[in-house]
Amino acid sequence: MRKYLTLLLTALAGFAVAETQVAKSIDSTVESVAPAYTNAQKDAGNIPVTFPHQPPLVPHSIRGLQVTKNTNQCLGCHSPEVAPTTGATRVPASHFMDRDGKPTEGTSPRRYFCLQCHVQQTDVNPIIQNKFDTIRQTQSK
Repeated sequence: MRKYLTLLLTALAGFAVAETQVAKSIDSTVESVAPAYTNAQKDAGNIPVTFPHQPPLVPHSIRGLQVTKNTNQCLGCHSPEVAPTTGATRVPASHFMDRDGKPTEGTSPRRYFCLQCHVQQTDVNPIIQNKFDTIRQTQSK
């Protein structure tokens, strides 16, 4: 009798869980607001960082730039061999080391996908306002 009661309660709990509504996709949620596309600044020069150890921001458009496992178009201007010619910021030596600090032949796999850390900067109206204070604002208070 106890087995049947446990089985029945388990089945009823399963049906109750199945009846709860789950959002089918992110598009059906209330917060899904697509940001408006804006044209990036042509060249903003060096953008100051806002917190310690922040990766430098990209001061130019990255639209159409391809960074895949087979191609990294950022290195076309920023690689150590080409950067002096193009005037672009050189990829630092830390990007050519493994996690143990040993030099690698090419860009370290964990530093290869530039756009994971380095983002394009542009003036947009944010979807969600934030109250982040830069390091300069914090120090001046």
